[in-house]
Formats: sequence, structure tokens, C-alpha cells
Amino acid sequence: MRLPDSFLDEIRARLSLSQVVGRRVTWDLRKSNQAKGDWWAPCPFHQEKSPSFHVDDQKGFFYCFGCGAKGNLFGFVQQQENVGFMEAVELLAREAGMEMPRRDPREAQAADRRTQLAELCEEALRFFRTQLKTGAAAEARDYLRGRSLSPDTLDRFEIGFAPNRRMALRDHLMQRGVAPNLIEAAGLATPASEGDPRDRFINRITFPIRDGRGRCIGFGGRAMNPDAKAKYLNSPETELFDKGANLYNLARARSAAGKGQTVVVAEGYMDVIALAQAGFEAAVAPLGTAVTDRQLRLLWRVSPEPVVALDGDAAGQRAGLRLADLALPMIAAGQSLRFAILPEGQDPDDLIRAGGPEAMRAVLEGAVPMSALLWRRATEGKVLDSPERRAAFDAELRALVRRIEDPNVRRHYGEAFARQRADLFGPEMRQEAPRAFAGDRPFRPRGSGRPGGGRGGGAWQPPALATVAARGSALAQGAADPDRVLEQVALAGLVLHPALLEDFAEALERGHWAGEGHGRIAQALLAVDPVDDPAEARAALERAGCGPALEALLALAHVRVSPAARPGAGDADAAACVRDAFARLEARRGVARETLEAIEDFEDGGDEAIVWRLGQALRRRDEATRAPRDEETGGDDAAGMSEFLQGLLDAKVWEKQKRK
Repeated sequence: MRLPDSFLDEIRARLSLSQVVGRRVTWDLRKSNQAKGDWWAPCPFHQEKSPSFHVDDQKGFFYCFGCGAKGNLFGFVQQQENVGFMEAVELLAREAGMEMPRRDPREAQAADRRTQLAELCEEALRFFRTQLKTGAAAEARDYLRGRSLSPDTLDRFEIGFAPNRRMALRDHLMQRGVAPNLIEAAGLATPASEGDPRDRFINRITFPIRDGRGRCIGFGGRAMNPDAKAKYLNSPETELFDKGANLYNLARARSAAGKGQTVVVAEGYMDVIALAQAGFEAAVAPLGTAVTDRQLRLLWRVSPEPVVALDGDAAGQRAGLRLADLALPMIAAGQSLRFAILPEGQDPDDLIRAGGPEAMRAVLEGAVPMSALLWRRATEGKVLDSPERRAAFDAELRALVRRIEDPNVRRHYGEAFARQRADLFGPEMRQEAPRAFAGDRPFRPRGSGRPGGGRGGGAWQPPALATVAARGSALAQGAADPDRVLEQVALAGLVLHPALLEDFAEALERGHWAGEGHGRIAQALLAVDPVDDPAEARAALERAGCGPALEALLALAHVRVSPAARPGAGDADAAACVRDAFARLEARRGVARETLEAIEDFEDGGDEAIVWRLGQALRRRDEATRAPRDEETGGDDAAGMSEFLQGLLDAKVWEKQKRK
């Protein structure tokens, strides 16, 4: 949803930057000039004693002369709380006493309903907190003391107690005028359809669950009765609570991760609380189930490489491998998991109580990459003493590597497994190791020749090796130039026709940008709502700090004459142009990756098969850049767009730019 500028301006009017920053820093009043709105303090983003952090209230900007952090009111909250722009706006709007704009009546009604349920959960939280102080909760308090939880920790995590009465909470809420159906909708009581109405949590220690925005959306409960059917019980799925899309302690962990702490994924509530009490505040846990793909994406928004703390027993190992299998197709450059394996029979709480925070820190620092966990599973208990067993082992590794969707990461996994395989099988295999599992192509010993032998009559003769290597080297060095031209045309088309942003969001997200500033423009475009007015989109990009790069992009001669930039060009014309540019980029880069792999194999002492593959890759490169895109968009207009882009590449406009 696009927020009106007037709404953002009203937030700025109600909250000064120094007011928001002042809650996080101690101002140096000797250096500050309050009358002019000129404030100085030690930086909240890095450790320092001198006041190098400057806030200019009149301009609404901050800058640290030590670490270089800079931004406006919303940027400060984004960096301090480690949240996105919309979440930062929501936090500031709440502080300013303003309601977020709503899109339509149905959405407003649904939002009102969720707000009601969240307020009801907050009332239940207050009830549980009060009950923990009563005589009926003596056993619960003894249990919490036995787990070494301090009063400050109990308050910080808002731990409470649900009395051992069937309708204690329900009666409390109904006395305050809450309708029974609303209590059931919040997951606080069982529906009447399930039998006699009763509270969801009875005789349990309660742990409130808050979402990333800080709203109470549900509860977890630890049974005090040792004969209870479930030791831990969570709120059921509700309009507010989706356990597969939330994490326990997410809001606090995100804030701690923004200050440099390692994100630790533990098994349950008590582990998270023990970790946080010991200083590991960026700890989270799934909500009673195994980690889901949605929770993984949520984790990666907080940290690129969270550490999963595994119990040292067999069940913990199996849980880690299930998570690794789930994550494998989703990993990417700078987006993975590490695994910290605890001593057998201990969870994080046990380890901290036995050895203190230092013992836990040592385990976290010794965390291994995901590839190590998968390799251990692939080799553990296997006897590879025959060609057949080794062949089956190779097939298992290749199947594992093929599950990785990111081609670059897939290749690195293949190379890592190949080196480990060579060490496992002995010195006679080491010469074959470097790329045995890189990508999807089969492993072939040196000297195997062209696949398929000499079919077609006569022995196959390789092209001149020097010629092939020279052509490949030129391709590898110059590939970025035509790629940059295609990127410029695609990005300019989306800037000038922002209504197309939703259609090309996936292409922007997965793009590997060669041009300087192109990646920043692409990221800024992803944050722009699809609009019909290009001026709005350009204003949003300028607010994101892309003004100079955008001005340079739109000033390029080949961009100005592109079909998307011509006077009167419609969205359909621009869509065809942008689509063709992205398709050509994808084709060029796919072939370039294969070519570079072939070149590297050749440099390692390539045989006829490698040289043949290199020649085939170069041929497909030429075909890919000249392939018509009519089938994707249809009609003569699409062909015209394709001819325009091919004309740019044939004219080598990038070489002309270099000579200016």
C-alpha cells in the first residue's frame, strides 16, 4: 500500500528527529545547540565515547562521522529496530497517536477485527500476569525459580499463570463485556461446538507470543500437571495467530540483531529465555512445530546466516537435517544457515546453567556450515569399497546438489563435495576433484572425449585451442558491457512506466546487476508501489538516495531512444521492451556461466569433451542474444522491440561510451 505524503509529513510534524533519537542516546549538551535544533551524542550504532553522532532537527537528518550511518526519521527507526520501512512507519505512527491509512472498507473491517483480537490477547496477558502473583501460583513460581529465571526476566518476557479452573479467564473477560464468540476467535477458549466451554490454558505457565510489530497474538503454555496430555500447548490458528509465519521473541531478536548480535534459533520458549538472560538476546524459537519455509524467510529478513542450536542427541540431529533439507532449495549468496551442536543430553538452558554464557558462546562460535551437516549425513555409516557403492554415493551427492536453485551456490556446493570426495577416496582421486559435482553435468574421467563418440562419421577434430580460449577469455572480460546496456533499458522502462512494477518484481529481486548503481535502483523500485504517475516513482527513488544514479541512467542516449522512453509510449510497449531485455539478460548470463565453467575446466588440463562443450556454449551464446522474443509478447510490435535491442548490441554502444 502506498502511503500518502501528507500522512508521512504529519508524522514528521508530530515527532521531531531529536525526540525519537533522544530515547536512545545521551546528548552532549556542551556541544549541542538546542535553540538551533543542532544535537550531538555518541553514536547508537557503534561503540564510542566521543559525540560524533549529529542530528539536524531543522533538516530532519542524522549523520555519524564515525561509522557513516545516516538517514531521516524513518531511516533511524529502520536501522535501530532492524525493521522495514512500513514497519518503521507503523511504530512511529503509533507513537504519534495516528492510525495507519486503510485501503478499503473490507480491509478496514478486517483490520478492526484483528485489532480487537490483539487487544483481547493483551487483556488476557494482564490477567495471567496478575495470577502469577497469587497463592494458587506458588508451585509455578517455585518452578520458575528452579529454572534460575530472575524477576527482571519474568517481567521482560511477561510470563504469567493460567489458574487451575475451567473458566477463570472466560469469566474474567465476560465480566468486562467481551462476547464469548470473540473469546473463542482469539483462541483463548474452546468453541462450544467441541463440548463444554472451557479456557484453552488451565494450570499452565503462560508465555505471550508477540509478532514482529510487537502485538500480542497468542500464547504458549507449560503444563504444571505432570500427567497433562501435552507438556506445552500453543494457541490455535486464528485470524491473528499463524504459528507457521511467526517466531517467538522475534521483535526483541530483530532489534538485537540490528546491533550486531548473532541470531540463534532454539527449540522452545525456555531455551530462548535462558539465552536472552545470558546475554544472547537475538534468540528465537518456532512455535511448537518444526521450522517452516515462511519462518526461514522471516529469519533471513533479520539475519543472512542465523545459527541453529541443536540438542546433542539423535533427535536434535534429525531436526537439524530436516531443517537443512527444507532450506537447501532456498539458499543463495549470503543467505544460509549454520548449525551449533550442543553436548549430548544438553539444551541451551542446561549448557548455560552448567558452564555459563562462555560455554554457550564457544558452541556458537564453533557452528558449522550447512554443507558440513549434509556431508556428514551422506557419509556416515557408509562403506564405499566398491565401484557400485561409489557410483551410488556419487548419484546421491548429485541429487542433493541439484536441489539448490541458485546456480552459483549450486556450483560451489558441487566443488566442495568434490574436494571432500577426493579426500575420502584417496590420493588417486584428487586430480579429478575440482568440479566432479559442480552443476548438473555428469562426472567424466579425463580423456573420455566428446559425449557420444564419433557419431556422424569420422573422428571429431577439436577447433584450435588457442582460438577457443581467446574467444572465451574475451567473452568473460567483456560480458558485463552488453549486460549493462540491457539493464539500463529495462530499469529505465520500469522507472518511466511504474504501473509495470508488480509484473516485473521477480526479475528485479533475482537480478545480478553489472552496472554501477543499478542494484540500488532495482532495490528502490521494489519498495515503490505500482502507480500510473512516473513522477511519483521518480520522487520515491530520489527519497531513497538514487537521484544521481537515476539522472545518469535516463540521460543515456540509447535509453532516451528506447521504445519505453519514446513520447507517447504506452505501458504495453514498455512491457514488451522490458520483458525482452530481461529475457536477453537471462539467456546471456546462463550461457556465460556455462562458458566460464568450461574455460576453467580447460585451464585445469581439459580434454576434447571440454573443448567441444566450450564451442557449443559459444554457439548458444550467439543464438541466445539473437533469438526473437515474439513468442513471449506476440505481434509485430514485439518483433520491433526485439530488433531495437539487438541493434543496440550489434552497434556496441558501450564501446562508444568508453571513447567519450
